[in-house]
Amino acid sequence: MPTTTTTYTTIPISGTDVIFRSFQNLSSFLSLLRPWPEFISNAASFDLPDSLHHAATRIRLNSKYFSVNYGIIITVCFVVSLIGDPKSLLIFGSVLTLWLVLYFFREDPMVVWGHHVHDHLVTAGLVFVTGIAVWWLGFVSSLLIGVAVGVLVSVVHGVFRNPRGIYLDEIDAESEGMISPTSVNSRVYDFSS
Repeated sequence: MPTTTTTYTTIPISGTDVIFRSFQNLSSFLSLLRPWPEFISNAASFDLPDSLHHAATRIRLNSKYFSVNYGIIITVCFVVSLIGDPKSLLIFGSVLTLWLVLYFFREDPMVVWGHHVHDHLVTAGLVFVTGIAVWWLGFVSSLLIGVAVGVLVSVVHGVFRNPRGIYLDEIDAESEGMISPTSVNSRVYDFSS
């Protein structure tokens, strides 16, 4: 019996489809945002951790649960640090949009003028464009200050926000007694009749 090999090829899609799907993925990513009232909560949700180990555990749990919120805080702090120079703000916005559309939220292979563009080439191009923008504008100090302030705010929130009542999945909620374990129904159904 002769063996046959099957060759699979990717279906090239247009650049507008890549951009459209990227924005759909961005929308679904932002849907993971936790509500801001839950993020801030009430004063009873904030207290001092018992030890350094508890502080690290709080940071780990809160960073998983509020990851999109922390990302937004860091981005906003960075953008606020660039408000004094509108040219830098516009170029940073353009470079960030390129990263989001061409790297983070792209699902399909990129095809330019009928040729498949490898992911490594896309990444190298984005790093090159980012490096040129940072070098040309000279906003490294603003970048570092903005990101440092955003990370500091996120870490302070992560340390002092008590993760009690935050459930990352059903297993955590079940272990805390918030939901009952899934049980197998013992009835046997007879569909033969």
